[in-house]
Amino acid sequence: QVQLGQSGGGSVEAGGSLKLSCVVSGDTLSGQDFAWFRQAPGKQREGVAFITRYGGTTYANSVKGRFTVSRDNAKNTLYLQMDSLKLDDTGMYYCAADRSVRWATWASHKEYNNWGQGTQVTVSS
Repeated sequence: QVQLGQSGGGSVEAGGSLKLSCVVSGDTLSGQDFAWFRQAPGKQREGVAFITRYGGTTYANSVKGRFTVSRDNAKNTLYLQMDSLKLDDTGMYYCAADRSVRWATWASHKEYNNWGQGTQVTVSS
């Protein structure tokens, strides 16, 4: 069973940066596909970034060019670097993992069986 332990997040002014971390236990990074999701109050959980076990990445249009997903195999840790943050980026952020995620539906929460505990990101003006 894969376990995901999140850290990072917090409050930042619009235009600022934050970095989220997700420590993986129970498997290596090369054994899973990973994604970052976020959920704002009253809204559905949405996928923002995806990285495959082979290192391929893709992003939601709303964060493309501002967010970067990466991983450190030696630390078994997944990251989400968030730059040029906007008010709309506010929400609870989750890392997610599964052994085989279809590229076409990576942004669907139904693709993932393993979730981090979530971390709050608040962007203010």
